[in-house]
This record gives sequence, structure tokens and C-alpha cells, in this order.
Amino acid sequence: MKKIAIMTDSNSGITQKEAAGLGISVLPMPFMINDATYFEDINLTQDRFYEFLENDAVVSTSQPSPDSLIHMFHKLLAEYDEVVHIPMSSGLSGSCQTACMLAQEPEFDGKVFVVNNQRISVTQTQSVLDAVELAKKGYDGAQIKKILEEDKFNSSIYIMLDTLFYLKKGGRITPAAAALGTLLKLKPVLQIQGEKLDAFAKARTKSAGKSMMLQAIKNDIENRFGGFDESAKERVMLHIAYTKDAEEAELWKQEVMEAFPGFRLKMAPLSLSVACHIGRARLRLPAPGILLQSRIFRYMQETIKVKRNEVCQKRHIMQKI
Repeated sequence: MKKIAIMTDSNSGITQKEAAGLGISVLPMPFMINDATYFEDINLTQDRFYEFLENDAVVSTSQPSPDSLIHMFHKLLAEYDEVVHIPMSSGLSGSCQTACMLAQEPEFDGKVFVVNNQRISVTQTQSVLDAVELAKKGYDGAQIKKILEEDKFNSSIYIMLDTLFYLKKGGRITPAAAALGTLLKLKPVLQIQGEKLDAFAKARTKSAGKSMMLQAIKNDIENRFGGFDESAKERVMLHIAYTKDAEEAELWKQEVMEAFPGFRLKMAPLSLSVACHIGRARLRLPAPGILLQSRIFRYMQETIKVKRNEVCQKRHIMQKI
């Protein structure tokens, strides 16, 4: 059985300490703050980052350098047979394309597999955890990449913002639109379903915004992810990612648990690369990997040491069932 290294970037929200416990590697994302370079969870903590934002620092994100990717690929291949890298969505950053190009270089071709499954934050984390389990079960790098990418659109993320300031600052909306939204005290609800961060709805109150997100998740489960049958609680994984305000996030968690009793629910801080563009958005309710959870679970129940064409045949049979 091949030794498979799993790596990701800090857009996943996985800390260096958590990565060590999981036996994976996390490439820290670089930030430019007031003309100085910082690296997430290396010399930039969550608390320090929000201090910069609150003091109106000039903050921007960047891609990991090609040299940093090459260095990590070499380091992992010195110990492992193959590397599976799960970066943030190609629709939100060019870092995925850079990694894909480097993986095609002769020294990495057939050894480094870059997964482009349109994930970010806690949805990206779940893909990493799934990859770890698949590697333990004996899947090779090409198989893990194929399985994860097959389920790339099976996730939903909804985000409610407290302010339009950071979207305007990042050029994602016009100053006029931001001014009008502020005047009307609108709280936009955004969504990620696939590649892009898009508008979903506008709420006049925080309570209305939360209700919209809860209803959107219910609709997704009912219409996109198999419905509320007896197996729904096994198929569906709910996550809450929050920015700074852990106490309010705990209150939101109770509301979500009441709306979805018996469902699995995890909560974690939002990765800084996302928070940089939305600011202190207090509430975020993603439902990542809903169907993905079911399909990967089934893969893990199969006999692992089979040829690749046999894996594809089993996959076809399960889809028919």
C-alpha cells in the first residue's frame, strides 16, 4: 500500500497544531498588512488579525509562492510515495491553478495530485478529513482526487454580513451599492455553491437573515441532498464558522441545533483569508459535503485493495442503487 501525504492550505481553517495531530501538512496563506508580510497561524493569530481590521489596517491576501509549494512537495515526497493537495476553490483564488501547473512538472507528475473540488473554509476541512480516511483505507492519490472531485458541487455555504464595508474595500461591490445598503441597514446573505461567492438575499434584520439561512439549508437538504429521510442525519454534516465572537456563535449554534435536531454539527473559527473580505460577519451557516458524506462513507465500506477499474465499477453500481 502506498504512503499518501495529505496537505492543504490555511484557507481550510486547520491550524498547524491541528495538522500535527491529524498527520497532515498545512501551507500558511500570506497576508500583506500595512506593507508587512504575515503568514496565517505562523506570525498572524486570529486575535491579532481582528485587531488589524478594527484599527483600519490595509490588509490584503496573496497566494502561496511557487517556491513554498515546491519546497513542501519535495519535503513530503522524501517521506511519502504520493501527495494529495487540497487547496481552496479555484473560483476564489489562483492558488489552485498554480499548484496544478506545478504538479505537472516532470519531477511531480504522477506523484502530486491537486484536488480542485471548489471548497473553502469548513467545507475544505471536511475534504481533508475525508482524504485522510481514504488514504488510511488504501486509496492512492489518483483515486482520492477523483472521488473528491466527483462531489465538488455537493455543498452549500451561506454567510450573513454585519457590514458591507469590507466587500466595498475589496472591490467586490461598488461604493454606491455599499452606501445604499448601509443607509437601508441591509444585512446581505451571500452563498457559495460551486466556484463563486454570490448574492443570495437581503435581510433588514439579523433575525430575518438567520431565518433565511436556516430555510435555505432546509431547502437544499430537501431538493439537492436526498431529503429528510431516515438516513439524512448520517448523510448531512452541518458546520458553523464564525468571526471572533465565539459567544454569539454559541447562541447561533443552539438555534441551528433546534432547527436540525439530531444532525451532526461542528463549529470552528472562520479562516482569515475569508474573514479578510467580509469582516466581522458574525454568523455563517454552511452545510458542506452533504451528499459527499454519504458517498465517501460507502467507499470506506468497500474492500479497498482493488484495481482502479473495479473502483469505478462499484461506484457505478452504487449510483444505480
